[in-house]
Amino acid sequence: MSDNILEMRNISKSFPGVKALNGVNFAVRRGEIHCLVGENGAGKSTLMKVLSGIHPYGAYEGDILYNGDVMQFHNIRESEKAGISIINQELALIPELTIAENIFFGHEIMKGKLIDWNETMVQAAEYLKKVRLNVNPRIKIRDLRVGSQQLVEIAKALSKHAKLMILDEPTSSLNEEDSANLLGLLRELQKQDVTIIMISHRLKEVVAIADTVTVLRDGATICSMDDSKHTVTEGEIIRYMVGREMDNVYPKRGAHEFGKVRFSVKDWSVYDQKLNREILHDISLNVREGEIVGLAGLMGAGRTELALSIFGNTPGYQITGGEIVMEGTSVRFRSSKAAIESGVAYATEDRKRNGLILIQDIRFNTTFANLKSLVHRRVIQSNEEIVRANELKKEMGIKAPSIQQAAINLSGGNQQKLVLAKWIFANPKLLILDEPTRGIDVGAKYEIYSLMNEMVRRGMSIIMISSELMEILGMSDRVYVMCEGKITGELSAADATEQSIMRLATNTEEK
Repeated sequence: MSDNILEMRNISKSFPGVKALNGVNFAVRRGEIHCLVGENGAGKSTLMKVLSGIHPYGAYEGDILYNGDVMQFHNIRESEKAGISIINQELALIPELTIAENIFFGHEIMKGKLIDWNETMVQAAEYLKKVRLNVNPRIKIRDLRVGSQQLVEIAKALSKHAKLMILDEPTSSLNEEDSANLLGLLRELQKQDVTIIMISHRLKEVVAIADTVTVLRDGATICSMDDSKHTVTEGEIIRYMVGREMDNVYPKRGAHEFGKVRFSVKDWSVYDQKLNREILHDISLNVREGEIVGLAGLMGAGRTELALSIFGNTPGYQITGGEIVMEGTSVRFRSSKAAIESGVAYATEDRKRNGLILIQDIRFNTTFANLKSLVHRRVIQSNEEIVRANELKKEMGIKAPSIQQAAINLSGGNQQKLVLAKWIFANPKLLILDEPTRGIDVGAKYEIYSLMNEMVRRGMSIIMISSELMEILGMSDRVYVMCEGKITGELSAADATEQSIMRLATNTEEK
């Protein structure tokens, strides 16, 4: 038998207006961890959807060889039956069902014509043990944090006796601790003869775990690098991904003077009625004109809650103290609409669910947050809307055939640029960016950073929430650090280091 468990030969796949895959060749050795990397839109997820039957046989050109046999998967059930399991970036779990119900959903353990619940719970507990998740299988998915839900997805794949497991951006929503735990689990599964294909934009994780790295660019295979033959580096991967050298991932703005304080929060406290406790305590911070202020902290520190409460998006929140001062005037935003009208915008961390209307096109998504600026005598000026949408598409570098392209058909990086285009059209004075580069590749990140630099050069102010310490350090003029709903420190760019931020994020005294 061949050393390769999988060979995909000359795979091509097209969508309306886009050739997503163009003669891709991809081979995976039995028992290895194989990382698939490339810029957003390179074709990584599309290739894996072809392999798993999400894009069925007949919808693409080329051949799939699995264990030496040519396969024709017409749906995902057929690929799972063959031992191939895919875990997508958006987890396919049902929140209202228990862990056990989710693990065996679609392949229930039966006793006659009834589900054998006792055996279901016993086997679910065994699979949870295999993925190192120590929880009761009767707990509902909705009560688990994201890192634990990711482990349930893997347990679900193992319950289907997967021998080839595909993970699409498995750590994109995880903190560093959960990411490290997941990568450790993948190494354990590898020892149990499970072959793993992992798509990831986190290149540090790629070089740490991959036996082989394959790079796709513009829907074609660029190269495969065997780590056993030479040590694969981040710089080498980046060069193949973007087709050029990128010596500095964080573009420099150059020295410039900041203006006066534009926006400040003083003694801001928030009570969460759902949790029945105060979640933000006496927060004070400020942002100057033309400044990028980083907001750092561990998951659960309260950064997104602070952003939402400032922006007036406060379902279940009660503001119990403090004030917002915008350009010298005390304000309180009763709604997101009021915040936008006052010059404050918030780009959510979840662009797919809350940032864009995916079924609508680029034109609609660009303008809908500020449609009133296009209204003349109660009629939207369509010609002007088309002109402005095209201008921003070009300015943002959104790669699409036209502004009629639906947002759902854009890559993650281009979706994020569209979110920025939407808020630039709204013409804010302060833009709050919540995890602005989550789940996008290094080339698209560079473009987002360059756009941020251009925004502040024009005088906009930015608050950037990020879980990536290097991003905070690379882009911020000042840094505030949060821990357990409080600001635990403020650092200048010169004083901010990974160590100083982590001390404040964990509220640990320096020794």
